[in-house]
Amino acid sequence: MDFSTLCIHSGYKPDCTGSVSAPIYTSTAYAHPGVQQSTGYDYIRTQNPTRESVERCLAALEGGTNGFAFASGMAALACLLELFQPGDHFIVTADLYGGSIRLFNTVSRKNGLTYTEVDTGNLEAVEKAYRPATKAIYIETPSNPTMQITDLRAISEWAHAKNLKVIVDNTFLTPYFQKPLLLGADIVLHSGTKYLGGHNDLLAGILVTKEEEDTAKIKFLQNTIGAVLSPFDSWLLLRGLKTLPLRMERHAASALRIAKWLKQQPQVREVFYPGLEDSPRYAANVKQVSGFGGMISFEAESEAFARSVLSKLKLVLFAESLGGTESLLTYPLLQTHSDVPREEALAKGINERLLRLSVGLEAPEDIIADLEQAFAAVAQEA
Repeated sequence: MDFSTLCIHSGYKPDCTGSVSAPIYTSTAYAHPGVQQSTGYDYIRTQNPTRESVERCLAALEGGTNGFAFASGMAALACLLELFQPGDHFIVTADLYGGSIRLFNTVSRKNGLTYTEVDTGNLEAVEKAYRPATKAIYIETPSNPTMQITDLRAISEWAHAKNLKVIVDNTFLTPYFQKPLLLGADIVLHSGTKYLGGHNDLLAGILVTKEEEDTAKIKFLQNTIGAVLSPFDSWLLLRGLKTLPLRMERHAASALRIAKWLKQQPQVREVFYPGLEDSPRYAANVKQVSGFGGMISFEAESEAFARSVLSKLKLVLFAESLGGTESLLTYPLLQTHSDVPREEALAKGINERLLRLSVGLEAPEDIIADLEQAFAAVAQEA
């Protein structure tokens, strides 16, 4: 079945009422037909019909066994880490979302997990980071915010030879453009707040598993920890998924156009967008994706220019987050990665000049016009 059809029809079929849209079941408890008998739903934390629909839909879209919906992306990651034991070691992409780094460096280390940050696109560096206690590799590709690429087939083949789990944050590309499980990964994570929801009005996290063993463990942990997605937010996520292919095509087409425009601007030192043919590891990336997404990072000529542009925008909004209908410009050093020690951030290329643009669904010429007037306004003040 085509991906766009799965987005609309997987996870839910009209119930006895004939409702085309999945109902929002708000009940916290469900009546039992008899002793030790169940309708399949007992308590809302354990399972809910609306949440179950979105979980099934996401499993189908990623080509996985089961989906799990959480109250946030960080809740999904925190639950996932409970699969591991004190003393376990992770190899992680060096350039990760700042919230993930914060969780790893504080809560996870307190609980006895250890991490080595490397360029996971460099297999030799990954091999050097391996140790007997290593249990998993945690990857973002493209990474957030400098868009580093990891060859998922190559890394998965190496990791499985070492009996390691491969976990991929697929937030930036979604299963529409990249399917990590089909490329060898074991577990996929999403911030459903972003492209999956797609409208800047939803907080959600997703895990999708491939192996039954992981499915059973995460099902137990999700119920035990309880940070599940609410019925209404589950419905919002289901609604967002119906238009995912249309939105991703528009995000990507506009982003490529804007990235090419940015490269021509004298105030821009460097543009990070995987869809540019001169971007690092472009050849490896095109073998595992069907599109490049709507995220662009770029380095301005100076810190003063980067800061000033943020106050000159009229259409693009200066805000955190990404993946929604509105275009958002973010200052990673002081926003998404504010808890990363400054020296570490700078070593990763997250400096005072770096800006991250989430390209929305506005007409690309309007986004470019707003950036152009903002650049001009800053230049005029200089």
